[in-house]
Amino acid sequence: MENITFQYPTYFLFGCLLLGLLYAFLMYFRAKTNKDWKSWLPILLGFLRTFAITLLASLLLSPLIKSFITESKNPVIVLAQDASESVGKSFSESELDAYVADLKKLEQQLDEKFELKTYSFGKDLREGLDTSFNDKVTNISKLFKEVEELYDNQNLGAIVMATDGIYNEGSSPLYGAAKLGTPVYTIALGDTTPQKDLIAKRVLHNNIAYLGDKFSIQVDVAARNLVGQNSTLTVSKIVDGKATKIDSKSIRINKNDFFATKEFIIDANRAGIQRYRVSLSPVADESTRSNNSKDFFVDVLDARQKILILAESPHPDITAIKQSLTANKNYDITVDYAKDFKGNVGEYNFAILHQIPSKRYPVASVINNLNKNKTPIWYILGEQTSIPQINQRQPLFSIKATGAKGNEVTADLTTNFNLFNITDGLKNAVEKYPPLIAAFGEYTTSSIGEVLLNQKIGRVETKYPLLSIGEKDGTKIGVLAGEGIWRWRLFDFLQNENHDHFDELISKTVQYLSLKEDKRKFRTSLAKNIFKENEPVFFDAELYNQSYQLINTPEATINVNSSAGKQYNFTFSKTTKAYSLKAGILPVGNYTYKAKTNFNGEAYSSSGQFSVEPIQLELFNTTADHGILNLISEKFGGKVYAPSQIQSLGEALHNSSKLKPIIYQSSSTKSVIDYKWIALLALALLTIEWIIRRYFGTY
Repeated sequence: MENITFQYPTYFLFGCLLLGLLYAFLMYFRAKTNKDWKSWLPILLGFLRTFAITLLASLLLSPLIKSFITESKNPVIVLAQDASESVGKSFSESELDAYVADLKKLEQQLDEKFELKTYSFGKDLREGLDTSFNDKVTNISKLFKEVEELYDNQNLGAIVMATDGIYNEGSSPLYGAAKLGTPVYTIALGDTTPQKDLIAKRVLHNNIAYLGDKFSIQVDVAARNLVGQNSTLTVSKIVDGKATKIDSKSIRINKNDFFATKEFIIDANRAGIQRYRVSLSPVADESTRSNNSKDFFVDVLDARQKILILAESPHPDITAIKQSLTANKNYDITVDYAKDFKGNVGEYNFAILHQIPSKRYPVASVINNLNKNKTPIWYILGEQTSIPQINQRQPLFSIKATGAKGNEVTADLTTNFNLFNITDGLKNAVEKYPPLIAAFGEYTTSSIGEVLLNQKIGRVETKYPLLSIGEKDGTKIGVLAGEGIWRWRLFDFLQNENHDHFDELISKTVQYLSLKEDKRKFRTSLAKNIFKENEPVFFDAELYNQSYQLINTPEATINVNSSAGKQYNFTFSKTTKAYSLKAGILPVGNYTYKAKTNFNGEAYSSSGQFSVEPIQLELFNTTADHGILNLISEKFGGKVYAPSQIQSLGEALHNSSKLKPIIYQSSSTKSVIDYKWIALLALALLTIEWIIRRYFGTY
């Protein structure tokens, strides 16, 4: 359907018509040369001229044609299949074949009348029906959330979900479906009858331990319907695929719904990623023994960095810094004060000196020993700092103090800092942080350091450094020219309910200053040392030329070897200046790798290790939870069907009076002047008029 509108009042059309009539009258009815014409000729020519002029004049009124398009859309039905291991284990082979056949019939049945969308879900939502049932986790709430996002403001008629009701990630599905407002029909899979089962349910342990230390593990053991039975819980270490017993404890099951926690103390006597296994000896009549054991990994480090925070006096800055660094288990932090310090600075890998050297405590011997040992130092200045002494102790910048009191300054992020990268979130946060107190005076920077933060005084951006980092004689040095960063940590929490941005600034600064420079020209890295079995493994590699500039001209390869003796060979992909590799998902186990490349006739290599740990969440609970399926369907106006009732489900959806097409109407507006045939019509009228006049000899 179309209608026409004008930018001006419609009575202006009469003016256009009058203009056309006046033009025709003056041309054909007032002219004396027309006396010899036949009587009908001026009328015909006048009509043509009137119509053409009226048409052209009306275009000046900017007429618009508005079109309406009506479209009918069938309801969308989402058919989602739980693809987790627990569902697959509930079927026998014949039952699975029958169920898959019925599911395909339902798919065809719904596709006849509705717009059908099929998905599978486990950890993530993906298109299509996956009946291999290999997913290691189940997140039902994520299904509802993503369906809501995908079909918001669409005619979503119903969700059909085939699952056993067991979920081990995400929130309760009842809350996840709260925003849908769509009927949820469920196909209840699995067996709700509690089976006799003994389960190594959970292992609590540290991800990192230190060589020579002891660490604790706690094992949660559960049993169902096995009262009176006995088992033995054993902890073993797995080396080259062979299990060596470390310790064991007896388990006496004294009730049908049994739960107990057992603790073991293990020696970290070997560096590297160590694989351990907790296992329960089987008991009679167990429904499955696949959940009697659980593997876990611990990264045993052979060194821990010792950090000294030495302060002029107690200050909230010290607590803020320590809290940020404590999250890194690789740091052993000692806090002391200049007045009482009698420690051996040679024991420390890194030092943070807060407001020292000061007028009261120059601590010359401490700083001299740190410099002698080439220990990196981060100076944090404050009102107690001795400006003349700090100018002598660090080479990054000098201060010519012109006042006794400090100056309030805010942080201004520089654009040319290249020593390490910071996230966009931190960049935005720094600009909003409250002011610090810095020495009032003139600052002169040297060429040794790079400035991450400049001082901003009020609204005036200056070139005075606030946080500068550099290196002299092979020793890294950092200087923060103000005190009060504890306010930054509090502000971070006030804005974001966490300290992530502040912790990033402190940890990356300390990490860069304390880390010994890697002089290798070819190096590889992993995002982490322990991966889940459903996580892809990513490698990064960097190659430097003689000037230590990043290059990626030659090809780079990597060999990955599993503890089971299998080898995987890959070739790195080239990024802008480096290399990257997505090795994909690898089987559970310990791995070593060696990357190689050749540049200018010289061979380079880099090696390391990592592990892939199993996910056994689907094995801990194999009893279907149809109760939650009933609650979901009842709450959202659906119904629960057994696998044998799949055909009835299809018929119920076909016959539902609520699932109706929705008619959508859209409109589009277009200017009449855009239609070329209008101009062609006016041209045709004038051309016909000219031909008639020519024919009758009036030209």
